[in-house]
Amino acid sequence: MSPLLKTIFFSLFAVLAGIILSGSIYLWTDTNGIQHFSNISPPENGPAEQLSEEKFILPRGHQFTIVKIFDGDTIQVKGFGLKFTIRLVGIDTPEFGKRGQKNQPYSLQAKQKLTHLLQKKTISLKQYGMGKYNRVLAEIFVHETNINLEMVRSGLAEVYRGKRSKKFDAAPYFQAEKRAKQSRKGMWIQGADYTSPWQWRKKFH
Repeated sequence: MSPLLKTIFFSLFAVLAGIILSGSIYLWTDTNGIQHFSNISPPENGPAEQLSEEKFILPRGHQFTIVKIFDGDTIQVKGFGLKFTIRLVGIDTPEFGKRGQKNQPYSLQAKQKLTHLLQKKTISLKQYGMGKYNRVLAEIFVHETNINLEMVRSGLAEVYRGKRSKKFDAAPYFQAEKRAKQSRKGMWIQGADYTSPWQWRKKFH
């Protein structure tokens, strides 16, 4: 792509400003001659041009389709020529074991719940910046339903105990967590045996 076309391309996205993705953006052409823009390098590390733009802007309200659900709070999506990973902001779900370690109780149920909420759905995003591992931090919505909040209401996610964005309103999340605990929904049925994912990671990861 010529420098002029790249300038036009990025100017167009700037006009449609909404959600900002930071990090490297790659440009490549697949075997069918279709050009792709993504913050994920091409399959099998094929030839690609790495664009030097520090910020890439998505149009407000754009719908994305689900590519993969990793666990109860992390997914991969695609849309508008991009493929990227989202960490559901403000929540934390039980952890899957890594490197042969055991799964935290209710980790599978949390993933199954998120899968059920998102199955055959498209989502929109409300972004809160970038987190670790080049993941977009976002609340995700199916129509008007806040999926992050639904995970807490189901008793399969707690409010994230680490540092949260100042723009993120955690109040409804804490209310939902309190109700789920009182009702002993999902993972809260464990009572005193419950371990926060935050503590679990420190112990096993």
